[in-house]
Amino acid sequence: MRMKVCAMEDLLEVYKRTYDQAYPVVCMDESSKQQIKEVRKPLPAYPCEPERYDSEYERNGVSNLFIFFEPLAGIRHIEVTSQRTAIDWAYQIRDLVDVHYPDAERITLVMDNLNTHCGASLYKAFEPPEARRILERLEIHYTPKHGSWLNMAEIELSILSRQCLDRRIPDRETLKKEVIAWANSRNTHSSPMEWRFTTEDARIKLRRLYPTIET
Repeated sequence: MRMKVCAMEDLLEVYKRTYDQAYPVVCMDESSKQQIKEVRKPLPAYPCEPERYDSEYERNGVSNLFIFFEPLAGIRHIEVTSQRTAIDWAYQIRDLVDVHYPDAERITLVMDNLNTHCGASLYKAFEPPEARRILERLEIHYTPKHGSWLNMAEIELSILSRQCLDRRIPDRETLKKEVIAWANSRNTHSSPMEWRFTTEDARIKLRRLYPTIET
């Protein structure tokens, strides 16, 4: 329990930081989406009647979505891949460092502690000097177990699921186009996310999670 509380308060302190372009705070998460093809053409919508789909469908594989969200800048990057291996994660992290934030001094990276989300995955994908170079650009903070609600990237994935992925998408290329269009729209029209739940709030509202100190 103490480890969970420690990890939670660590993240809540990270979220209190002010915006600094040289030291961005970026939240990362991933999810999967099954592609589904229609076996019959949907019936078009009519006044007072929605478009109707047949109950039969054809499965067309599963894709993985990596999302990186910088809340204080209101910027999202999403990549669609065929797998979610340690190698896939490592290449996404290299792109985070070299493509999305090449001028940052150090990136504060918030994510869950999935077994592939670790420095060892970089060493699995790259030679040691390259893996070390990438790691030295990162300051990693993990969400506690069962505490994924602390990851703002998960909140964005939930919004993506409701606004864009709550329907049948036939193939990976269509999925890529849809999520990129969604991210571009969010980046253009939404405001930066301000995290309001503080350490002080946690000590009051989540007091049951804190260990009891016996004296």
